[in-house]
Amino acid sequence: MDCDGPEELGLLGRTVREFVEERLRPIEQQVEDEGRIPDAVIAEMGRLGFFGIPFPEDYGGAGAGDLGYCVALEQFGRTSAAFSNLIGAHTSIGSMSIYLGGTEEQKRRYLPDLCAGRRIAAFSLTEASSGSDAASIQTSATKRGDAWILNGTKIWVTNGPIADIVVVYAANDRTKGARGGISAFIVEKGFPGFRVGTVDDKMGLRGSDTAELIFEDCVVPDENVLGGTIGAGFKTALGA
Repeated sequence: MDCDGPEELGLLGRTVREFVEERLRPIEQQVEDEGRIPDAVIAEMGRLGFFGIPFPEDYGGAGAGDLGYCVALEQFGRTSAAFSNLIGAHTSIGSMSIYLGGTEEQKRRYLPDLCAGRRIAAFSLTEASSGSDAASIQTSATKRGDAWILNGTKIWVTNGPIADIVVVYAANDRTKGARGGISAFIVEKGFPGFRVGTVDDKMGLRGSDTAELIFEDCVVPDENVLGGTIGAGFKTALGA
C-alpha cells in the first residue's frame, strides 16, 4: 500500500516544514514573551499561501483541499501553537464560514484577500452566557432600512484583535432559537459600532491573540448577511 500520498502534498509538507524550522521556531519564545506574532512574519505566511491552503484556486487558494490543510498543520505543530491558531482560526472557521455559507458574490469579494493573507479572518460565536449552547446567544440583529443593527458582546475571539473580517453570529429571532433564529454576518473592521474590547492576557499561548468584540448599534449592510439568508446562521456555524 502506498501511504506517501500525492507528490504535491509531499512538496507542500516540505515547504511548510522548512518555513517552520527556519522562520518560526527561532522566534517562538519571542512571540510568547511579546504576546504577538510580528507583522512581517504574518505577511510572509500570506505570500507563501498558507492562509488559503484548502480553498480552490478560483478563489485565490492553493487548491490543496482538506488533506493538504492537514498536512500543513501537522508541520505547524512542530512549533508554538500560536502560529497554527492564527492559521486555524483564520482558515478553518473564519474564511471557511464564507466559503461554505457565502453567496458567490461574497466569496469573490472576500476570499482572494483572505487566501492571500492580505486580510485576516475571525469567527465570533461565543458569549459569556453561551458557549457550547450556541443556540442561546444574546447578541441581537435587527433590520433597519437596508442594513442590520447588531448589539452584543462576544468573548474569546481568536484573531479578534488583528482581524479585518469577522463572521459574527447573532439572533434575529430568539423565539426560533437554532431553527431559523440565528444569522451570520460578515463584519469588516471599520464598520460603525464595531470595536475590540478587552484583549485577553493569558497564562500561556500568548502569541495567539484572543479578545472581546463589542457591537453597539453596529451597522452591517444587507448584502453582508452571510449567504443572503436570514436564519441560516446556526447551520453555517456547525458546518464550519
